[in-house]
Amino acid sequence: MKPKQIARIVTDVLMTAALLLLMAYSLVGEAAHEWIGVVMFALFVLHHAFNIRWSRNLRKGRYAPFRVAQTAQAALIFACMTGSMLSGVLESRHIFAPLSLPFAVWAQNVHMLCAYWGFALMSIHLGFHWNMMMGMARRAFRKPSVARARFIRALGFLIACFGARAFARRQIGEYMLLRIHFAFFDFSEPLWRFLLDYLAAMGLLVWIGHYLALVLQRLGKRRKKA
Repeated sequence: MKPKQIARIVTDVLMTAALLLLMAYSLVGEAAHEWIGVVMFALFVLHHAFNIRWSRNLRKGRYAPFRVAQTAQAALIFACMTGSMLSGVLESRHIFAPLSLPFAVWAQNVHMLCAYWGFALMSIHLGFHWNMMMGMARRAFRKPSVARARFIRALGFLIACFGARAFARRQIGEYMLLRIHFAFFDFSEPLWRFLLDYLAAMGLLVWIGHYLALVLQRLGKRRKKA
């Protein structure tokens, strides 16, 4: 594996870890949340630098259903990341506090909306690229295995089921629709349990993204043949 590819994988893994920790907000502390947010934004910029060729080719080639969905997804994630960072700066009580920026009432709602939609969209985006990651994993084994493939599918389905329960229990959908305006945390709950639930919810969205990508790719192939 080339150094650039390793750096890209490490960046994506760190982004995933940062995303989960950001969702824990009060459980990790306000100051830590702000620093993790800055690191997340830096990793996001680095991720785009690694994928600059994809951005340059946006005006080239044919737009099949999968590419349309992928491009729309990337644009929405960019909007969420930008909204999260700008609203976070306005709300900052630690890193950017010395700037003495004027308080904006709307910043809290924007930050929450961008955070939860960003979590969902980035997880689905990960699912869109799951085939590529599975291909890398398959190359680590000498021979293909039907039993192993079935086990992975069954495991993915179980994670999705657990994730659906966690998604509902943590009211992630309610936050995404801004039906809840403040994030509530149980401070007696261990951090690992909170992260496990959000990791499961992420697993559900990755699973949805993976199968949505397969449907869109097959639809594109059918249109191409027609």
